[in-house]
Amino acid sequence: MASVNDFDLKQMTQDERVKALGMTSEQLTGRSMFMEFDAGASERFLYPWAPDVDFNKRTEIDSDEMTSTEVNEEIKKLMNEGYGTIVLKNPRGKHSLGVGILSKLNLIIEGSTGYFGVGLIDGPNVRITGRVGWSCGENMMSGTVLIEKNAGSTFGAAIRGGDLVCRGSVGSRTGIDMKGGTILVGGDTGALSGFMMQRGRMVVCGNAGKNLGDSMYDGTIYVGGEIKSLGVDAVHAELTDLDKSWLTRKLTQYGMLPKNGVDHFNKIVAGKMLWNYDNLEPSEKKLIL
Repeated sequence: MASVNDFDLKQMTQDERVKALGMTSEQLTGRSMFMEFDAGASERFLYPWAPDVDFNKRTEIDSDEMTSTEVNEEIKKLMNEGYGTIVLKNPRGKHSLGVGILSKLNLIIEGSTGYFGVGLIDGPNVRITGRVGWSCGENMMSGTVLIEKNAGSTFGAAIRGGDLVCRGSVGSRTGIDMKGGTILVGGDTGALSGFMMQRGRMVVCGNAGKNLGDSMYDGTIYVGGEIKSLGVDAVHAELTDLDKSWLTRKLTQYGMLPKNGVDHFNKIVAGKMLWNYDNLEPSEKKLIL
């Protein structure tokens, strides 16, 4: 194959680049999915087994001397009794609290949680008054999670939907393998945030660490402060009026709109040069990583 320089690549379409670089496009197929819901239904989607809870029916759990498993079992028990608002007191930094909730619920955690808090959820609205450890909201599918203070690394790993919000700063690898939904950070985020991002939107009001958006496939990252460096295939894009309108509305919703507005935000998207990443030779993959 004749050699191709950078200038030639920029003039080519995506399909032409694939051929010029010796790659091939492959249509991936998979097994059909079992659908839980009727796509034509007009009512709000709920799992068939989801308990019918009343938000006005409120109770408390003192988890001081309970294990994480006992706390989660108690939450499910109370939901089956119709409680729609549950206040969890004295979490004491326990790990894996509030995981696997697949129903509507108001969950208020008064204090801080450990690793893997409120992961694998689909529907609840959660407010945590303290801090959270690593991987908060991992594989979240819908609902809202609001953390009043700071969060650890891998915040929102593989999130698929809903709003995951931290008013403070978060650690590295925020939104790694993000597949949808929205992540909002009021402070700074660490290195490799947005790594291998596939869908969704991430908003960081403060600064971003090294290798932002590294190997991102799709999605959008907005940063209000400084960016230490961009990762492989992450590029700047124009901040449109539609972007500004969405940012203003979303940040206002959670009381996080900066005093100077959103005009200063940077918009980062995928350069889409790695869309055929799986077809690279092992030596090329090693170079990228």
